Amino acid sequence: MSDKVVLHLRAECKPLEHRSALTPATTSALLNAGYDVRVERSEQRIFDDSEFEKVGATLVPEGSWTEAPVDHIIIGLKELPDDDFPLKHTHVQFAHCYKNQGGWENVLSRFPRGKGTLLDLEFLQDDNGRRVAAFGYHAGFAGAALGLEVWAWQYAHPGEEFRDVKPYSSEGALISRIKSVVTESSADIGRSPRVLVIGALGRCGKGAVDLALKVGIPAGNVLQWDMAETAKGGPFVEIVESDIFINCIYLNQPIPPFVDTKSLENADRKLSVVVDVSCDTTNPHNPIPIYNVNTTFDKPTVPVSVSGGPPLSVISIDHLPTLLPREASEAFSNDLLPSLLLLKDRKNTRAWQEAERLFHSKVATLPSS
Repeated sequence: MSDKVVLHLRAECKPLEHRSALTPATTSALLNAGYDVRVERSEQRIFDDSEFEKVGATLVPEGSWTEAPVDHIIIGLKELPDDDFPLKHTHVQFAHCYKNQGGWENVLSRFPRGKGTLLDLEFLQDDNGRRVAAFGYHAGFAGAALGLEVWAWQYAHPGEEFRDVKPYSSEGALISRIKSVVTESSADIGRSPRVLVIGALGRCGKGAVDLALKVGIPAGNVLQWDMAETAKGGPFVEIVESDIFINCIYLNQPIPPFVDTKSLENADRKLSVVVDVSCDTTNPHNPIPIYNVNTTFDKPTVPVSVSGGPPLSVISIDHLPTLLPREASEAFSNDLLPSLLLLKDRKNTRAWQEAERLFHSKVATLPSS
């Protein structure tokens, strides 16, 4: 019987999710460090099964994590399939149930009912309280790209719905595409769009700003706001006076809305695209209370009812980095690797100890049955 710690990479079940928590390179590093890595086969993952097989991982059937021995650690990214059976394993993933999101009780309660544990990647922090690994940069980058593409689409295809976004093979391909459509639309209407990014000093905001500049938006048209600019409290007229608003904040407390239905009545409104990268759609303190559904890559926008001015659409895709799945996965997994290498001693590793402590504290808040 092997004493090796077994890591089981599950196939993502979220439609159009192409990212992976482990890459062939990080899998190789884990194998070399003495871990046993099982990788579920997946046709939608950006990395081919053969890439994992070549580095020595054991391929297992898709969805087999449910029958894996209880001591195997299940690693994934997005939420588990919508089900109710108790969870018996330790899961390393994003669960989106610690901030009172809609349905959080149902998600979280599955773990104590099965005597399992959730080690939520969103709250895995280093000694300085900074997240160990995050997709923030690529989320902002992809969100800005889609926001600009939708803005250009609105002018080129008035009244037509924007649909069916596909992942890009590389960052270069994405930039080329967005630069082309934005340049064409800017020439047609005689100006470049004005883009307002809130949360511009964080990883997500930096990604949004970088994309805008890389596709040729003049620096003067990219407004970069953070806590200093929003301290007075919204709604902010500067948002409705911009063409595109990109929300990149990390919401951890109630704040006044950045934009609301009343502020959209401004006669000078130019705002036609809101990109809610933060995607706190079901959070009771959502600072963009003008929509209430998450959008998807096959249907990226939701219209907002407005009187007068340009049509207004919201992009609220909660896995934006999958627009660049290979680069996003590689950056995230490389940042996560040092922590994964400590999983065999997680009971004595501060980051994992804190993640488990947080889990138990959140379980304690579950309503009594």
